[in-house]
Amino acid sequence: MPNKEKEGYVKKETMMVVAFVALLVGFLGGVFYSAHKSVPVENAPPSGQAQVSNEDASITGELEKETVRHPENASAWVRLGNHYFDGDQVDKAITAYKRSLALDPNNANVLTDLGVMYRRKGLPMEAINSFDRAIKVNPRQEAAYFNKGVVFLHDLKDRDAAIKAWEDLVQVNPMAKVQSGELVMELIENTKAKEPSTGSR
Repeated sequence: MPNKEKEGYVKKETMMVVAFVALLVGFLGGVFYSAHKSVPVENAPPSGQAQVSNEDASITGELEKETVRHPENASAWVRLGNHYFDGDQVDKAITAYKRSLALDPNNANVLTDLGVMYRRKGLPMEAINSFDRAIKVNPRQEAAYFNKGVVFLHDLKDRDAAIKAWEDLVQVNPMAKVQSGELVMELIENTKAKEPSTGSR
């Protein structure tokens, strides 16, 4: 997919599987559709966990050094946050993203990724707030709508609010899809067909 700055849909570690049941399983495993794009690892060895770990540690060190040298550089904090995101280092990713947002509060991609990290940390309302901030900054931030619906459905058990978030996404892009090609509008219909849950709102 395009680089981090574009609004894209399919992101390798953050998309949903096609069917509603598979969607549930995927999200229980903490997989998200998000604005996030991984930091590439150049020349990663095809095998050898020790080598991969050493290279990963080297990348981490370089990214951390960059934020020490240039703490005023919001992009450096984003790159570090993305690296922690990829490594599922939730607390460190949250810290880096928050440092970036202190410098550039209107980055909808970072706000979306921060919401994903809050969800992984078990803070669903903080996740919702972050997605809402992303949508306020960029009303076409499709990943924020989608993840907002997921948090409502799976964490807050509010089916109606989830459907509303996804309907808002379809208003932005009627052809919005999940990874395997299922339209979000089909996901909405599948969700409506299930027994309603007791909403938190």
